[in-house]
Amino acid sequence: MADFILNGVLWVLALYGLFEIIKTIIYTYTYTNLKADGIYVIIAAKNQERKIEGFLRSFLFRLLYGKEENIKDVIVVDLNSTDETKKILEKLSNDYDEIKMSNWRDCKNLIDNIDGIKENRRKLILYN
Repeated sequence: MADFILNGVLWVLALYGLFEIIKTIIYTYTYTNLKADGIYVIIAAKNQERKIEGFLRSFLFRLLYGKEENIKDVIVVDLNSTDETKKILEKLSNDYDEIKMSNWRDCKNLIDNIDGIKENRRKLILYN
């Protein structure tokens, strides 16, 4: 009887692990519309309502009109701001196609799912 219960628990855990792997693969390919090549800039912001719009607009001005071809997307991560930073970031992400807004959990999952991050094959520029 103990073997039956142990085998049942192991099968449930194995199926749960398989389900989580499949869910992660589907999430990565469905909801992350990132291109395969290029440099992605991740900007983390918390309570920066006075500075974030000016910073992002000047950064995008240099990116768009400076003909920077290596940078593909700018991912802006809100770190649970308590001021109007999130609203400003949402407005800017609607105005510019290059800006993708995310929260810190989704960004962490995205970084964890990038192949070769531990081997330094991709470079992520983190600004705070």
